[in-house]
Amino acid sequence: MNLLFVADPLESFKTYKDSTFAMMREATRRGHSIAACEPRDLHWVSGGKVSATVRHITVDVSHDPHGHAPWFTETPTSRTALASFDAVVMRKDPPFDSEFFYATHLLGRAEAEGAKVFNRAAALRDHPEKLAILEFPQFTPPTLVTRQAADVRAFHAEHRDIILKPLDGMGGSGIFRVRDDGLNLGAIIETLNRDGAQTLMVQRYLPEIVDGDKRVLVIGGEPIPFSLARIPQGGEVRGNLAAGGKGVARPITDRDREIAQAIGPKLAARGLMLIGLDIIGSHLTEINVTSPTCFQEITDQTGFDVAKRFVDQLEADVAAR
Repeated sequence: MNLLFVADPLESFKTYKDSTFAMMREATRRGHSIAACEPRDLHWVSGGKVSATVRHITVDVSHDPHGHAPWFTETPTSRTALASFDAVVMRKDPPFDSEFFYATHLLGRAEAEGAKVFNRAAALRDHPEKLAILEFPQFTPPTLVTRQAADVRAFHAEHRDIILKPLDGMGGSGIFRVRDDGLNLGAIIETLNRDGAQTLMVQRYLPEIVDGDKRVLVIGGEPIPFSLARIPQGGEVRGNLAAGGKGVARPITDRDREIAQAIGPKLAARGLMLIGLDIIGSHLTEINVTSPTCFQEITDQTGFDVAKRFVDQLEADVAAR
């Protein structure tokens, strides 16, 4: 197959942990051709098809992620219609901002022209990562979504220990904990909601975070058998790896599987082939759909090849569409 990955700049990849790199490497091992572009490279002109200026690359499958040698070589770029690829894999990291939104519209147009996009453009647009949990309140902790400072104060008065976070953050950025004393609650609300101009999410603090914020990967509607528990370090409340959390792979629990099997098939049917569920204790806190990660950490610690499972599913879904 000829595969196009829409992603962040290739030069920014940290190959020792990057899941998109793991996907590309596994696809290369199977003889698939790899091209890459960034969302800014997407292009459409009336009378034509959605295209992109793409980089055709060869991935070094024996690349040492801790060495200094480049992990890919490339041939000259070309302007290519997305529909000419066998699959387009959308792997742009958050934030889900206006440019990401516009990119999904261009990808949607490409789908109408025959492109096979994973995850599907409309499904990405309809499931923003923080708000996607609203469909599944039976699995979530007490949660509030609002612009109103008074609503946040009332939520804090009820639950006493809360987490506040922006809707467009990633990697744990902008997350605050406010305990029973309410210290700095007003300043935090002002920072996150910008005097009522921006919506934020508030959740009851879950003390189980000390055992990790688990990332449960679901591919083709089925959870893989291991999660990555991201454990806060050094007094941090955030377990995100980008915020210094320690990643520990563990077999998924019965509760993890229950949540995944309730959500996974439903979202897979909508075109979300790959999702990442964030679970603290027994509660679902987020559903990641843009570029779920943790492939390599799970594979390195357990031997379960997540990238192989992903490419298996990609091949099957391309054949089925």
